[in-house]
Amino acid sequence: MGTDGQQSAGGLHCLVTGASGYIGGRLVPELLQAGHRVRCLARSPGKLRDHPWARHTETVRGDVTDADSVAAAMRGIDVAYYLVHALGSGSGFEDTDRRAARIFAEQAHAAGVRRVVYLGGLTPRDVPERSLSPHLRSRAEVGRIFLDGPVPATVLRAAVVIGSGSASFEMLRYLTERLPVMVTPSWVHTRTQPIGVRDVLRYLVGSAAMPEGVDRSFDIGGPDVLTYAEMMHRYAVVAGLRRRLIVSVPVLTPRLSSHWVGLVTPVPAAIARPLTESLRHEVVCQEHDIAGYVPDSPGRPLPFDEALSLALRRVREAQVATRWSSAAVPGAPSDPLPTDPDWAGGSLYQDERRLPVRASRESLWKVVEGIGGDNGWYSFPLAWAVRGWLDRFVGGVGLRRGRRDAERLRVGDSLDFWRVEEIEPLHLLRLRAEMRLPGLAWLEMYVEKDAEGRIHYRQRALFHPRGLLGHAYWWAVSPFHAVVFGGMARNITQAAAKGMSARESRSDADRVRRLRGRRRVRR
Repeated sequence: MGTDGQQSAGGLHCLVTGASGYIGGRLVPELLQAGHRVRCLARSPGKLRDHPWARHTETVRGDVTDADSVAAAMRGIDVAYYLVHALGSGSGFEDTDRRAARIFAEQAHAAGVRRVVYLGGLTPRDVPERSLSPHLRSRAEVGRIFLDGPVPATVLRAAVVIGSGSASFEMLRYLTERLPVMVTPSWVHTRTQPIGVRDVLRYLVGSAAMPEGVDRSFDIGGPDVLTYAEMMHRYAVVAGLRRRLIVSVPVLTPRLSSHWVGLVTPVPAAIARPLTESLRHEVVCQEHDIAGYVPDSPGRPLPFDEALSLALRRVREAQVATRWSSAAVPGAPSDPLPTDPDWAGGSLYQDERRLPVRASRESLWKVVEGIGGDNGWYSFPLAWAVRGWLDRFVGGVGLRRGRRDAERLRVGDSLDFWRVEEIEPLHLLRLRAEMRLPGLAWLEMYVEKDAEGRIHYRQRALFHPRGLLGHAYWWAVSPFHAVVFGGMARNITQAAAKGMSARESRSDADRVRRLRGRRRVRR
């Protein structure tokens, strides 16, 4: 397990759940760097395949609500990280969280695991648990389940996590950048204690080596205690923006606030609501005992402004390792593309187009892999925008999630209201829809070469309807396919051809300059 000298013989064997998520995807390489061996438990192991660290780890298929798969994943494990929660997964999410935590604690004990490490939420002091938001209450209960269990546990409690791609950072960033003047909920004047993601990861890694007798929770936070309004003002300074005018009103409930956030930022209401609910009460660390076990070096934890600067630099340099949208969206379909047209006893509608391309395979693939985000979808931008607005209106993710990286994709990446289900470089990009639909949908883009060596672009849109409404939806939108999908195919091939023509033009210009230079020499 592991190569390139990344793991020592004395390292611990760690199980990481939630490795496809924001924190988990960053924790794995940190554990490897510290010399530990890592096994990942994932419902869809394929989502981890393209991560740079994947070849140094073991991945097993399973779900934290399935005792058998958790038991299998726990075999031979020293430290088990629990980094999952049922955020926004319906009215029964608290029961799901409770059941999953109990299974995890029981199976850790049965397997002889030395320690469970859980990252939860910082809860307000002197506020009864019943008065907390359902999401904060559930995370507090999960931490209590681990602390009451037979395996020593480290429960880290954090408030706002600041790092490139985190939901909290994206919410802060877009609110501040897009609204120079804003009418805000009253919670913008509630104090909180943000922490940089680098420090969260440092504490998580350090928790693996805690003495056996340590079985408790730790508050973790940065050195600054700020209101959300102060955080927005500080962001404006760090980002070089003018000072923002903030007017708070008491009438915006957390539910209304989440829709306001969803309207202005890429973070959908389903994710924004627990974030805004957690800001209703003051959440400030009551102790910093973690430093007795994971010592702080000078300048750590990072000050808020420095954490912001690092996050912004990562965003501007397109070096965002994971994003809040790395994990599956609550309620989004997770079924893989069916191979049988009569899958599940139903229909599979298709819109397929194939066009020749006067470009190299590499030029065409560059356009295909660069699709979405700021690059757009190569057809009828208004139609795509309207579809994104409609999706946001009904609680979906809309088009504004963008891309993790401007040029490269990997399996599991979110891409506007799609998710990368499969990618075969220079050949196939398959996207699964995460927009609100009466059925399941995929979009496939192929780069192909025929027997005579000519390059073709093939595109398939597939839809598996759910019930009568699903069939009606397909037939209602099918008249627009010629404009949307037909235009998309034509414009992608033209973009690839223009890319090649531009290079050819530069080559021609170079040749002309060389010829002119030779003539001048002869003269």
